[in-house]
Amino acid sequence: MDMLHIIRICAILLTFLLFSGLMMTRKMPAILALPIMAVLMPLIAGAPLFSADKSTLSIANNVLTQGSMRLGATIAALIFGAWFGEVLKKIGVTEALVRKAAELSGDKPLTMAIIFFIIGTIIFSSSDGLGMVILVGSIVIPILLTAGLSPLTSCVVLLACHALGSLFSVSGWALMHDLYGIPIADMARYAALFAIPATIVYLAMVVWMVKRDVVVRKAWSMPTADTLNRRKQVNGLALISPLVPVTIIFVFKMDVVPAICLSLAICLLLARPKRITHILVSSLVEGIQNVAGAIGLMIGIGILLNAVTAPQVSVVLKPLIEAIVPGSLWGYILLFSLLSPLALYRGPLNSYGLGSGVGVLMMHGGLSPLATMLALRSAYLVQGLSDPTNTHNVWSSDFAKVDVNDILRATLPWAMVAVLISMMMAGYIAF
Repeated sequence: MDMLHIIRICAILLTFLLFSGLMMTRKMPAILALPIMAVLMPLIAGAPLFSADKSTLSIANNVLTQGSMRLGATIAALIFGAWFGEVLKKIGVTEALVRKAAELSGDKPLTMAIIFFIIGTIIFSSSDGLGMVILVGSIVIPILLTAGLSPLTSCVVLLACHALGSLFSVSGWALMHDLYGIPIADMARYAALFAIPATIVYLAMVVWMVKRDVVVRKAWSMPTADTLNRRKQVNGLALISPLVPVTIIFVFKMDVVPAICLSLAICLLLARPKRITHILVSSLVEGIQNVAGAIGLMIGIGILLNAVTAPQVSVVLKPLIEAIVPGSLWGYILLFSLLSPLALYRGPLNSYGLGSGVGVLMMHGGLSPLATMLALRSAYLVQGLSDPTNTHNVWSSDFAKVDVNDILRATLPWAMVAVLISMMMAGYIAF
């Protein structure tokens, strides 16, 4: 390895650390940091910025232009998923599910927390955007506070069911398919399997926190009976709508977009709302608005992927990645379990941040696509629940008047246990 190669490795690592720090300290959002870093890394590695010869790799053409379109299928799945979630909200299915959960739980705090956890998981399996978190959280958190739970526990119940439900997010499956080539139907099967340890650990966390709380009644503005009666009345059969897309993909092995289109038709047939055309059009527009930030992030991830897979960058980083990639079962399990907190703050194990590029580099370093995907999906159990940079964590903590870092401290040990169990399963499957 010559001196120029060593200098380039050091420069790329410094760039990586610099932008990681900027994202972790919230000095720069990931939506800007990822594409800027994607331009700098191949530039440092010696790739030309422009080239008149289309056969020659250039940053302008191969990284920026082609990279911005690389995750087109994921972006389409994200838009259609947001559309479906917005339709559920407009026809009243989401609120009806939350009200039903409150009716079933009665006045028992533990029963209430568990039922909300189950219903919330079902809701967030079909839509996990911030808009849906605000809709569900603005109903669930006041009810749990009034039942006597602490603001911290109330937030954790909401965030735990969101993190678990997101394992079944079809847009997340589409991203993993685009990154690692795992078929969508297999992603559905792995999601169902790996939801088992997450469910057990998250539920144990919720039960422990509820039992730990001193139950003291709290005043909170709650909807009146008249208000509840004026809300949309929804056909009971329509309440199964959030599970329809996941079921169609799992059972019939259908692609994401047609599965969601079919789910929309089934949902509307079951609910039979008025002004269907208005609901569909307004839901599509508002759904796109809700995921606009995520779309920008996906474009940045696509650009980063093309940057790290550029031959110049791959050649520079290959020796380093090969030295890091685990070659044994227990090395694989321990490495990703102990380093799972690196999924926080858009870190190197976060698939919606630097992890997208790191995962591809690990595949180039010898780790199989399946092993890479399972490791990063396991790390999501930390990121989805505990990450202070998640918009849903920030909103929940602000709404319930809790420090977002208190949520991190309370949930991180539980999330790491869930990752450890998941990694044991992943090691058995991938090795």
